Amino acid sequence: MTRRGHGTGHTVDDPLDAAQERRVRAVLALGGVPQADLPDGVQQVRLRLLERAASGREAPRDVSAWAAVVASNLAMDWHRARRRQERLGERLASLRQPDHHPSGEDTRLLSLAVARGLDELPDPQRQVVVLRFYADLPVRSIAEELGVPEGTVKSRLHTAVRALRARLHEDEVV
Repeated sequence: MTRRGHGTGHTVDDPLDAAQERRVRAVLALGGVPQADLPDGVQQVRLRLLERAASGREAPRDVSAWAAVVASNLAMDWHRARRRQERLGERLASLRQPDHHPSGEDTRLLSLAVARGLDELPDPQRQVVVLRFYADLPVRSIAEELGVPEGTVKSRLHTAVRALRARLHEDEVV
């Protein structure tokens, strides 16, 4: 579980050996993750292994198989997030006038307005918006992870979405 640092003369703990890393990359690639995102996927698998060890849970019996399953799940998550982004884009586009076809400039303005709107939200509201709409987590999971009731998550989402919508109308983006 240890690999020599590249030319540094010291060892670095790495939960994946070279063969396991190649397997993870292959699973991610076969799962449809773009080549540019493969290093991030491998790092996510490493991170999950390290988090598992740090939490005191015992190591998986077969690290290679466990890593492959995690990589497969990451590939599915990548596709879900991509579909989520596409659906979000479609919903935002449907708010526009039907006879208006967005140009690249319109899309850029909308993205900037949404980013500014997110920046202006209080931290708890921004957090639930990002977890719900960008990480595509269900309300129940968000509530569990944040340690708050589901109603609190729903309330924060409602308030945040209303504020973002108002911001977009104020900026005359939608």
